[in-house]
Amino acid sequence: MSESDHSSGFDAREPWFAEWFNHPLYLQVYSHRDTGEAVRCIRTILDRTRLAGISPSSLTVLDIACGAGRHALELARLGYSVTGNDLSPFLLDTARGEAAAISVELAFTCCDMRKLPHDNRFDLVVQLFTSFGYFDTENDDRQVLANVYQVLNSGGWYVLDLINPLHLKRNLVERSCRMIENLTVIEERSLTDQRITKTITITPEKGEPLSFTESVALFSEEKISDMLRNAGFLIDSIAGDYSGSAFDSGHSPRMMLFSRKP
Repeated sequence: MSESDHSSGFDAREPWFAEWFNHPLYLQVYSHRDTGEAVRCIRTILDRTRLAGISPSSLTVLDIACGAGRHALELARLGYSVTGNDLSPFLLDTARGEAAAISVELAFTCCDMRKLPHDNRFDLVVQLFTSFGYFDTENDDRQVLANVYQVLNSGGWYVLDLINPLHLKRNLVERSCRMIENLTVIEERSLTDQRITKTITITPEKGEPLSFTESVALFSEEKISDMLRNAGFLIDSIAGDYSGSAFDSGHSPRMMLFSRKP
């Protein structure tokens, strides 16, 4: 998953995701996210969408909230024409550096997912690792879905990866503490029927603690399915993890929805 205020940008303060995702400590806190997981996820996506059998050079892909680029880089490495979009200049610069290091080509855009430019068309849009539901209002979330629908080619795929709320409720760890190099990281989580909120307190060996908050909406299978259909999508299937296991509402950690634009 991947707070100041997350209304719609009308508050003088930055929304939580603009502040936290653009902070250098973000990548340290989430340094345990590995390339192997991203590779498994992309393989599952290509298999489930049946795009694995089509020449990568003929397909265009948008990673709508690419972060530091784990998934976008893997797609580009495989030969797809990839655009990585994110709101964080810091994370985009990290992704650019990684792309240069492994000699792959990616295009990058930096914009709010509620305001995606509509001048490009894609065969596949991926929105992975709980990068949906950042905003306060459902209308904002619906605007994201409308934007994705707009930028997809007819017959194009949209893969939306969410937390499974039932699994989260059964396995919630309210407080955890870990060391990352010289940082003490305390994470405190609270859950309602509609949101998961995490407060992250980071204390360096010397200096004052810093605090950040993440707050993401939770969607039941029924709710997000209705939202996708109302946006015009046809739901093809749902996977329960990055290996592509069948979705089990009571036990699957993830809810990866595979949808198409007619």
